[in-house]
Amino acid sequence: MIHKYNRAGFNIVLDTGSGAVHVVDEIIYDLLDIVTEENCREKAAPDFSDDLLKKYSQEALSQAFNELLKLYDAEMLYSDDSYEEFKNATGLAPVKALCLNVAHDCNLRCRYCFASTGSFCGVRKLMTVDTGKKAIDMLIQLSQNRHNLEVDFFGGEPLMNFDTVKEIVKYARSLEEKHHKNFRFTITTNGLLLDADKAEYINREMANVVLSLDGRKDVNDKLRVRVNGDGCYDTIVPNYQNLIKNRGTKEYYVRGTYTKYNLDFDADVLHLYDLGFDQISVEPVVGPEDDDYAISEKHLSEIEASYTRLMETMVARRKAEKGDFNFFHFMIDLDQGPCAIKRLRGCGSGNEYVAITPDGEIYPCHQFVGNEDFIMGTVDEGITRLDLKEKFAAANIYNKPKCDNCWAKFYCSGGCNANNYNFNKNVLEPHELSCELMRLRLECAIALKAATL
Repeated sequence: MIHKYNRAGFNIVLDTGSGAVHVVDEIIYDLLDIVTEENCREKAAPDFSDDLLKKYSQEALSQAFNELLKLYDAEMLYSDDSYEEFKNATGLAPVKALCLNVAHDCNLRCRYCFASTGSFCGVRKLMTVDTGKKAIDMLIQLSQNRHNLEVDFFGGEPLMNFDTVKEIVKYARSLEEKHHKNFRFTITTNGLLLDADKAEYINREMANVVLSLDGRKDVNDKLRVRVNGDGCYDTIVPNYQNLIKNRGTKEYYVRGTYTKYNLDFDADVLHLYDLGFDQISVEPVVGPEDDDYAISEKHLSEIEASYTRLMETMVARRKAEKGDFNFFHFMIDLDQGPCAIKRLRGCGSGNEYVAITPDGEIYPCHQFVGNEDFIMGTVDEGITRLDLKEKFAAANIYNKPKCDNCWAKFYCSGGCNANNYNFNKNVLEPHELSCELMRLRLECAIALKAATL
């Protein structure tokens, strides 16, 4: 399978099976409209159409076809599926990452919040230190021989329970040498409580920090509001700037959401850069399609225009060696990329990665929290619903029929399991709008790479 398209002035051809990306001239690009896998396998050129012969000579077309045969012989065009041999290797795996929902509460009332403004459709509560310690003990046990372990402090707003965060980190660090583990901590925050002391601790202990901010003040404050309805932009921006100023080379990114109200979200990305942030992610809102802020198929052309403008801006800045930044969805490794298993299964939710609630319940990920059908166990008993773990372990692209003929399948791994379930009630049925957005982002990401090599 191949996918060809034109962006940033480049004719781009992606070979799905091998992952090879080719930037080709016009004659090759046009010829691929009629050259099939069978032509290449049989070494038989197709009959050149009158339209092609009006544009190119017979000799030039024959030479171009021979160039395509070289790519085919090198297994870089119409190549076989190089990942299919791993389709049965995505079975049960050790747990290597936890999302600790240390706060089922929040000091914001963001209208698009998937977690029901932090309560996860339940009672607002905070995780105790004891529950957090049990979660760490469980992770050590279930990780088997994995050395590097990930723990994400999440909510709600985890800074509302920051003393517990610190105690959990201290406890985990105390067990590293004994159990031959290395903990890597991440925290996600809305920034309202991010004072100098918390920032200093985060910069010291957290390998990554995710800072929630939607972009321009009017965009951010439209949906990200305090309990009393006021916006939060003026408070959180200086807090984030102070943290980043002292973070050094440690990882971070500012994470925003675009909705129907800011389909020109490329302007929000550039605004975030102007604020001093160079690691940026602005992602599509996920929620009920009848919400006033929801995006839908009818917005795709505007969204595509925004991704395209952003890509073209990044190309220009990189060529000028001025004002460069990373945009999360355009960061793509065409040389190596993720391992085969990750390409097939994605994030590993419900298998390698689980979420823990303040009550100590285990869910496949933070977006399933609150749906009692997906409770996998507790920190006291461990994972007792092995049927759920097996279900998520098997959620790879070869078990998702809609992925069969999609050129992007090895980059998105069949989409987010939670989105698939929330929209289609089936983790194996990809959410079509999310697929469309993924394909747009990938086309721009590959074009950005091609234009800046």
